[in-house]
Amino acid sequence: MISIEITPIEYILSIIAGLIVGFSLGLIGGGGSILAVPLLLYFVGLGYLYPQGTPQSNEIDHLVIGTTALAVGLNAYINSFMHFKKGDVKVKQGILFTVPGIVGSFIGASLGLLVHGSSLLFFFGILMIVVAVLMWRNKGKPARPVDDVMKEIESSCKIRYDRILPTGFAVGLLSGFFGIGGGFLIVPGLIFSAGLCMLRAVGTSLIAVGTFGVVSAIRYTMAGEISVLISLLYLAGGVAGGYLGTKVATSIPRGMLRKIFAIIIILVAIYLMYQNIGGLFKII
Repeated sequence: MISIEITPIEYILSIIAGLIVGFSLGLIGGGGSILAVPLLLYFVGLGYLYPQGTPQSNEIDHLVIGTTALAVGLNAYINSFMHFKKGDVKVKQGILFTVPGIVGSFIGASLGLLVHGSSLLFFFGILMIVVAVLMWRNKGKPARPVDDVMKEIESSCKIRYDRILPTGFAVGLLSGFFGIGGGFLIVPGLIFSAGLCMLRAVGTSLIAVGTFGVVSAIRYTMAGEISVLISLLYLAGGVAGGYLGTKVATSIPRGMLRKIFAIIIILVAIYLMYQNIGGLFKII
């Protein structure tokens, strides 16, 4: 376990970073939390505490992943409550998807801890680019009448246990490995395996996002690779940012916002990969 001294300015920057993540989530929905890791590394500055390639730098990389996993997970739980009040959370489907994912996320986090931090971050950068491409291709259209029809008929759709259980495990595995919420995978996974409409898939996905994040954080805590205080500061900023983001989102075209953020994510991903290019030669 590495011991780090966080200055007051870094605590303030942690709140601001959480604000940015929450604001982006409020603006564009899924995908915004992908910025949590690079912001903590290079905006708050934890990635600059030790030279790249040193054992301390490797531990910092893992600490950042564990810390942001907890913050994103707790934030998802808060958001799921708001969706639940609107009736957009299908608890049974959410639990069926999440339970095998708990096993997957614990295994994934355990595997992630075995991988060198810079390698994990380099491949995380590749994942960011994938998310950005998906975000760019998403037209960001508001709910259509067909979605309302789906709400009425989805109760007649049978849950495909042969799909929902392995899909939940696989998504949990990936989520735990990278320390991400995985909402961009969970939403289509729920549509595919549980026959949910988009609105309810988004609301229900937050059960899994929250649980996968917390389980990953627990595994990182067992390894001593987490800062609970920074997670809580991130969470505080994220809640405030999410509120502001949802207010601003109503006045700006959603499609344009998603494309702007897709470009930002790609630029951040390139920088992340550049900083961790040595990780290609240090897998474990």
